[in-house]
Amino acid sequence: MAETVLETHGLTMRFGGVTASDNVNFSLKARELRCLIGPNGAGKSTFFKCVTGLLTPSEGQVFMRGQDVTGWQPHQIASLGVGIKTQTPNVMDALNVHENIWLSARRFHDAAEAKARTDTIIDRLALGGIARTELGQLAHGERQRVELGLVAVADPWLVLLDEPAAGMSAQDVDRLTEIIHELTRSAAVVIVEHDMQFIRSIAETVTVFHQGAVLMEDHVDHVMSDPTVRAVYLGKKA
Repeated sequence: MAETVLETHGLTMRFGGVTASDNVNFSLKARELRCLIGPNGAGKSTFFKCVTGLLTPSEGQVFMRGQDVTGWQPHQIASLGVGIKTQTPNVMDALNVHENIWLSARRFHDAAEAKARTDTIIDRLALGGIARTELGQLAHGERQRVELGLVAVADPWLVLLDEPAAGMSAQDVDRLTEIIHELTRSAAVVIVEHDMQFIRSIAETVTVFHQGAVLMEDHVDHVMSDPTVRAVYLGKKA
């Protein structure tokens, strides 16, 4: 059986009298792709922040490859070989695309290997035309692709992505889909996303959040056709 690379036990996050994440038990296997969906306020983003170290849960535990990482900071979790892309860009606007990706690779590899990996990622993400352009001059969709490059260049075994398709063109989303499928050859991937068309194109298992708890977890086709999910979370257009 595939190794379990990410687990949460009774994960709960309270903000005053509001329970944003409510006793969530979650499990992800090696090389599995999982999408987390739900409307604003459903708890998926809070859950994501607890897993990535942006928040320390009020109760419960987070395990990565069996190690308790509850309360760890994002940089500590990343040091395990976990790639994290949040909604807040983690890039250096004054540096160009190549420099940003190289710095990410250099955290884990020597200079020569970092350069080789950087060149490979730039080619895979079709960033060659803007490789020497400063990040501050890029369009939003281009920046999204660069941020994905920062994650992929480190060759992570677990990738956590928060709305990676936001603001991308249809062409960029198609390329993103290809890269995510490539990532799953060696890494488990968790994606928080609102774009239902994008989810349909990549997902197999989907976890639906509601009022901080997991409402449903099933194959994407079953989730999309479930009357409760369609009525409450996805709307008539889904």
